[in-house]
Amino acid sequence: MRLSSILTGAVVALASSSQALNILLNNDDGFGSGNLRELYRLLKGEGHDVWIVAPALPQSGQGGRSVFTTEANLTGPAQYNLIPAGAPSVGSDPFDSHIWYYNGTPAACTFVALDYVLPRFANFSVPDLVVTGPNYGTNLGPFVWTLSGTAGAAYAATHRSIPAIAVSASNRAVSYLDIRNETNPATWAAEVSLTVVNAFIKSACGGPILPLGYGVNVNIPELAANHSSTLEYVQTRMTGNAHVNEAVLDAEEGTFTWANIEPYAAGINTCINGDCSLEGETYVVEHGAVAISLYTIDYTAPSTGATRRIMERIQPLAPWA
Repeated sequence: MRLSSILTGAVVALASSSQALNILLNNDDGFGSGNLRELYRLLKGEGHDVWIVAPALPQSGQGGRSVFTTEANLTGPAQYNLIPAGAPSVGSDPFDSHIWYYNGTPAACTFVALDYVLPRFANFSVPDLVVTGPNYGTNLGPFVWTLSGTAGAAYAATHRSIPAIAVSASNRAVSYLDIRNETNPATWAAEVSLTVVNAFIKSACGGPILPLGYGVNVNIPELAANHSSTLEYVQTRMTGNAHVNEAVLDAEEGTFTWANIEPYAAGINTCINGDCSLEGETYVVEHGAVAISLYTIDYTAPSTGATRRIMERIQPLAPWA
């Protein structure tokens, strides 16, 4: 389903009727990420009350792990030397009291934000929306979704009954200190992220941005300066051309590394939930469009013939209707 016209209409309407929200930002690339800081700037420009609570250091690949530091102080400098070693393990940026770091995993940063930073220092305790990213690099397909700290930071919020949107882009890492103008991939990624976020905000019509237990996974392809006039937005599913790893032995070193298994594994690409006619997000991004997938936190198998047949096999052990 092509969403370009829907998103464009929603953003135009929002510009004439802004809805200021309380928004929490997080990521797994660190609180000094150029992508993160550019989205922060753009959201504040829309009139939203925006706070960042993100890792003191890059925490990619942490998934939903909720790991809290056991050290009261930083044992080394924070990302890009923004905070010196010996500073508290949680604190605010010296130049912006709405930007905070915490020396923990992305999911732990979500919880520190909700249970410490916002209740004590913001004028709200529970945000209307949590946005994580834009991540450096895409997070496509169910397997990578479980690995991504940016995803973990988002579904930690979903678990806490807060609408969440995880965003991943195709650009490389850059410090916000190195962004000199608005003609660069970090700003472009933030602009596309803002378009999607605004569309969800406006279409909520003052109600909840998402139903309980639902979240959004957004993946952005490589962008060019003219992306605003050429980019398509597509509703997708997570399965479909999705990758999963295999272990590759280095016989000389006696160690393993990973590669994407080829051909595509059937297990990860079996459509069980949702609309199986939708294109997979991996395919869509590889062909230059923005992929927008919905996720839910209910992992229970759907009520299908396959589910019933499985349970019928063990009915003597676990009788069910």
